[in-house]
Amino acid sequence: MDTQHDAIRIAAAIITRPDGMTLLVRKQGTSAFMQPGGKIEAAEQPVMALCRELREEIGLSVDAAAPIHLGRFSAPAANEAGRTVVAELFRLTIDGHVEPAAEIAEIAWVDPGAPGALPLAPLTRDSALPLACR
Repeated sequence: MDTQHDAIRIAAAIITRPDGMTLLVRKQGTSAFMQPGGKIEAAEQPVMALCRELREEIGLSVDAAAPIHLGRFSAPAANEAGRTVVAELFRLTIDGHVEPAAEIAEIAWVDPGAPGALPLAPLTRDSALPLACR
C-alpha cells in the first residue's frame, strides 16, 4: 500500500471553551465524532484550510493568527477504510456559540478526559483528546 497516496491531508482544531470542554463534530452519514476541520486543498496553507473549514462547518470566523499549531499527527481514517489521515492539529479557545452547518450533523461539547460513550475517530481518541487534556 502506498501510504503517501492513501493519506488524506487535513487541518483540524482542538477547540476548547474557557471551562475546558472540547468541541467534537459528527458529519452526516457517519457515526464517529471528531475535531472540526477538513481536507487541505492544493497549494493551501493548513491554517487557511482550517479557517475555511471552521467557517463552513460550524459558522466560526477565525483570524488566521489565532490557532496555535500543535504539530502533525496521523491515524487510520474514520470514514474511509484503508486510508490514513495526516492532520495538522491546531488549538483554539473560544467563548462563543457554534452551530452545525454544511455536512455537520451534530456537535458535542465533551470533557476531553472523559468523553463518555461517544464513538470517536481514531485521531480524536489517540491524539486530539489527550492533547486537549494538557
